[in-house]
Amino acid sequence: MNSTRIRMIDAAIEGLRRGGVAGTSFSEIVQASGAARGAIYHHFPGGKTQLVAEAAAANGEQVRAVFAALSGETPAQLVQSFFEQVRPAVEVSACGGGCAVAAVAVGDSGDPELREVAHATFTAWIETLTERLKAAGLREKDARDLATTMLAILEGAHVLARAAASTVPFDQTARTIVELAGSLGG
Repeated sequence: MNSTRIRMIDAAIEGLRRGGVAGTSFSEIVQASGAARGAIYHHFPGGKTQLVAEAAAANGEQVRAVFAALSGETPAQLVQSFFEQVRPAVEVSACGGGCAVAAVAVGDSGDPELREVAHATFTAWIETLTERLKAAGLREKDARDLATTMLAILEGAHVLARAAASTVPFDQTARTIVELAGSLGG
């Protein structure tokens, strides 16, 4: 992939994390990526919707790869690993950041293409977590339910951490879900 295009997607991911879809501008992306203004329409002829969709999908794949590499031989160990891996992202939320994919999901554009990108990404994350939890010994239904709960907690943690300017709500929830995972066995 072209390095200018990659820099633009990376800049769009950061823009989504900070300001959501509405708060991400072409000017900001051009400045952050060092690209020429004309490069946006060269690389993204579909305009902002295409750029935002590709940025969310790229970020989604980065996160999915992290989830696929989680360590842990038991469900509780795997859930603990999950919370350790996502904590830095929640810390950024406490300072005003957020999840790029969630920004696309809750953005006020109403664009079905963007909603579908967010849905597909969240589904891929749940599938990846489900597979990891099954490998740690959970039955399919329990693994899928716990994976969905983990993702809901993560996305809710971004909101709570941003509102509180603190990771305390995340830490409280993480302790509770690790205990729950331990009770599910393996």
